Amino acid sequence: MNNDQVNGNKKILVGACLAGRPCRYDGNMNCMLFQPGDPTVVLICPEVEGGLPVPREPAEILGGDGYDVLAGFAKVVTRQGKEVTKEYVKGAEKALDLCLKQGVTHAVLKSKSPSCGSGKVYDGTFSGTLKEGFGVTAALLAYNGIRVTDEHSTGNLS
Repeated sequence: MNNDQVNGNKKILVGACLAGRPCRYDGNMNCMLFQPGDPTVVLICPEVEGGLPVPREPAEILGGDGYDVLAGFAKVVTRQGKEVTKEYVKGAEKALDLCLKQGVTHAVLKSKSPSCGSGKVYDGTFSGTLKEGFGVTAALLAYNGIRVTDEHSTGNLS
């Protein structure tokens, strides 16, 4: 994808898994929508930046969405029940700091992720069921005025 076509030469934050980095929870990468090394792209994996390893146990938001996590009303837990809220919030804060330092106004993040999902996230039951909401990083960025979309909606970046 030619990034100039979707963002008019503005810097955009991109989930590293969407640019070929194998940082997903299972150690794999997603499709390569953005080319590493593009000067308009700022890469981050909030979960790794928050201190979680690759691979790592799958996690979902229990009791709400990312906005609720940030407000202290919900938490992020692994399939085995370990709470990882602190790591998700730390990664979100690092992503926001990076956006502010780099002048990022838009973000393309991985759909359905407890960090990066925008519009829908998994419901906390580990059953594959989706609910309306945002991941922790997506919520923090959106709250701070950064336009967040997922890999299926990159045409909405202008």
